[in-house]
Amino acid sequence: MLRSLFSAVTGMRSHQTAMDVIGNNIANVNTAGFKSSQTQFQDTLSQALRAGGGGVNPSQVGLGVQVAGIATNFSQGSAQTTNRPSDLMISGDGFFIVQQAGSQVYTRAGAFSLDGSGNLTAPNGGVVQGWLAVDGQINTGTSLTGLKVPTGLIMAPTPTGSVDAGGNLSADAAIGATVVNGIDVFDQTGRSIPVTLTYTKTAQDTWTATATVAASGGATTTVGSATLAWDSTAMAFTPGAVTMTNAQLAASGFVFPGDVSIDLSGDGTPLTQYAGASTATLRSQDGSAAGQLQSWGVGADGVITGSFSNGRTQALGQVALAFFGNPEGLEKAGDSSFRVSAASGQPAIGVPGTGGRGSIAAGRLEMSNVDLAQEFTNLVMIQRGFQANSRVVSASDEILQDLVNLKR
Repeated sequence: MLRSLFSAVTGMRSHQTAMDVIGNNIANVNTAGFKSSQTQFQDTLSQALRAGGGGVNPSQVGLGVQVAGIATNFSQGSAQTTNRPSDLMISGDGFFIVQQAGSQVYTRAGAFSLDGSGNLTAPNGGVVQGWLAVDGQINTGTSLTGLKVPTGLIMAPTPTGSVDAGGNLSADAAIGATVVNGIDVFDQTGRSIPVTLTYTKTAQDTWTATATVAASGGATTTVGSATLAWDSTAMAFTPGAVTMTNAQLAASGFVFPGDVSIDLSGDGTPLTQYAGASTATLRSQDGSAAGQLQSWGVGADGVITGSFSNGRTQALGQVALAFFGNPEGLEKAGDSSFRVSAASGQPAIGVPGTGGRGSIAAGRLEMSNVDLAQEFTNLVMIQRGFQANSRVVSASDEILQDLVNLKR
């Protein structure tokens, strides 16, 4: 008689635990990155009333139920668009790595933001881990460090090393005809320097190209020149470049690390001499002034790219992801985070999109994967199970009461 009473008590206790799990799932239905859990039951020991053998089957009475485990469901949650550059979602497997109170924790909740020092942080203040760039270069072979997007970051100027020229010098032009082009280049200090390139036709199929700048005193100074001969067989000018020498530029008061080449034969659209109008132009140059960080974003590979006021972009760092062979073995640490356990194994840390790790979507958050319909169904089942076990307790109590009354 007591067996049924105690078995029913274990049933009520186990179903209460299952109710706690369902309640926690429903409470976190809108928690970003939350992973739902499910209670798993198994029976306890059984008492043998008769041993088996000799063609006789054993007779056993079970002693109740117990919670075998609480499994975490790591299926992908739905995406919510936020358009905040610091909100990140992992599409696929993997976890963000956060340094919190001196230890590393792992999370799927990507609701990050920048603190006053520019650190990329989780809502609890932990710093998101990855690799910082040095002069735009990222070395993922180094140790992890806190990611940072410094406010007011300045990009150093890039001195011009090459200018791209192209277009056409008219083959019909008269001797003495000129074509003038202009472009701004940048020295090591980021100073903008107007350069004028003048083509003068000196003979049939021959042009002189002269590059001049306005010197610091205001006078126009020649910093490079070349005599261009049109090769009608190769359909190209020789030489293929006009060189502005470092010495001549320095004499004009400008600081360059080396010569600056005006390339006449580059990028598949070189300078030509065909009949028709003269359309020669200086299309582009590879230098820039100093720039201040204006905006930033995160790519699918986790690279944080900054956009600067000088029109250039530069890598600032890269978000690292951790992959676990058995994520269900992770230990919940609160704040939507997990810790490593013996069951989970050690994390494989690497670049998003490699080694089984998912890619990153910026401006989105992974929502909870709680299925309310399933949770309410489970709620009804667990409630019925609890009620049924409570009825067994009541029935057992009534039978025990009848047994006590036999003596009266």
